[in-house]
Amino acid sequence: MNDKIVPVITIDGPSGAGKGTIAQMLALDLNWNILDSGALYRTLAYFMLEQNIGLHDFEKNKELIKENFRVKFDAGIAGEPVKVIFNDMDITKEVRTEEIAKKTSDLAADPVIRDFIKPCQRDFMKPPGLIADGRDMGTVIFKDARHKIFLTASLQERAKRRQVQLKRQGSEVNMRLLLQELEDRDKKDIERKHSPLKPATNSVIIDTSNLRPEGVIEEIKKNL
Repeated sequence: MNDKIVPVITIDGPSGAGKGTIAQMLALDLNWNILDSGALYRTLAYFMLEQNIGLHDFEKNKELIKENFRVKFDAGIAGEPVKVIFNDMDITKEVRTEEIAKKTSDLAADPVIRDFIKPCQRDFMKPPGLIADGRDMGTVIFKDARHKIFLTASLQERAKRRQVQLKRQGSEVNMRLLLQELEDRDKKDIERKHSPLKPATNSVIIDTSNLRPEGVIEEIKKNL
């Protein structure tokens, strides 16, 4: 099955650029499937943590992980996080913590993990269409997608958004620490050898720093 049969819109960009919000709004608007690839990696990190499987033990436990790695996404309600359903359990809150985010960042840099996740990501490409949110959706996973969007925003704006998100979850946030963590994550994502964060050559780049989500959707629709 390819993009000629199932249309795909990829939405890439750094953490806090608004990918999740925009992907959710588009999925609800078009009534398409949604893939939150960051949450897919987070779910793997969560499962490995639960099973006490370290990165060095991954190959040894690969078949066990493969058998039990059943993930679904539900776009849910606009403004609320996309629901992560793992083996029929809602683990949305569990995978949105900073602890899981840090573990995920390490996993995502490993080529063995990326090779494992790739077919899982492509399995989400089902009719009537897919909104794929991530960091390498347009460059690696869905290279043939007709519509590729790359969202960006200033570091300060992205840190503010993350702060609001974490406060909603009841977490206290040190802004200086948050800025540093985002900067470090950006550096790791951009400089990693495998599937680095960068816009696809044919993607539409949108700076969301001073745009409301509705404005971003408007910009995207102009290019569809």
